[in-house]
Amino acid sequence: MTTDPIAEYLTRIRNAILAKHRIVEIPASKTKKAITKILFEKGYITNFKFEEKGPQGTIKIALKYHPQTKMPAITNLQRVSKPGLRKYTSAKEMPRVMNGLGIAVISTSAGLMTDKEARESNFGGEVLCFIS
Repeated sequence: MTTDPIAEYLTRIRNAILAKHRIVEIPASKTKKAITKILFEKGYITNFKFEEKGPQGTIKIALKYHPQTKMPAITNLQRVSKPGLRKYTSAKEMPRVMNGLGIAVISTSAGLMTDKEARESNFGGEVLCFIS
């Protein structure tokens, strides 16, 4: 049992990228599924699949690499808000990742969204992670 499932999710993706794996399999939860959908919509992963086997199911993520250089699309995954120290932000003070080139995943009252979507919708919330 891990105390921080989102940090474990990010670490599994980070380790798979470092090992040059094409597919990574992760135990599922609602938050992890929402983060996976955001990664797919923003073009950081090629594809994903939710499998409902076992008590919680799994998420299979196809990682994205550049065709010629074999560089991964995800260069940095960073957990911001941790169980021991939560980080909250308002819509006006929303963080910018790499001056707008990356995304921050924000947990708002309207669900998980990127920093740009939260800024446009005028929502604040917990800053879960930075992705670039």
